[in-house]
Amino acid sequence: MSKTEKKEPAIAGSPTPKKKKRGRKSTRMYFTHDTELAIGEYLASNNEATRNKIFNDRINYSFYKLAENLIHTFKFYYTEVESLEDLKHEVVCFLLEKLHYFDPTKGSKAFSYFSIVGKNYLILYNNTNSVPSNKPKNASKADKIQRKSKAVNEANNPNLSAATLGVIDSFFNED
Repeated sequence: MSKTEKKEPAIAGSPTPKKKKRGRKSTRMYFTHDTELAIGEYLASNNEATRNKIFNDRINYSFYKLAENLIHTFKFYYTEVESLEDLKHEVVCFLLEKLHYFDPTKGSKAFSYFSIVGKNYLILYNNTNSVPSNKPKNASKADKIQRKSKAVNEANNPNLSAATLGVIDSFFNED
């Protein structure tokens, strides 16, 4: 044998080993640059038919997915609507109502703006439809409690006359 290295012949048709992909799978973006451009076109247009076409073809899906992600991310499940589809529809309608407030010339992204608007809507919607807090049910009773506490504070004042203290005592004995 010679001192030269022998190379093994390559086997024809053998696949070369591929590197395994690691990490997250690629996600499908729902709020794309095209959506940003479509919102600008929607705002610039005055023709109702053009606006409807732009919204239905290029904006509606993004708003729908944004509403879905906001509901699931912040767990707004306990609402008065029949199903989550109805809630998503309400959020999309609200975003459409607020679409004309977005100003693309200010430099902010439409995704950031509408995420905040949608989240604030859901928080407000959730607060108005949630279980009432521990507020007194009778306003006059709340006023009476407030007056009693004020009277107690005044009763602790050593400069009060005996007549004033008598009025305060009678106030407490009214109940």
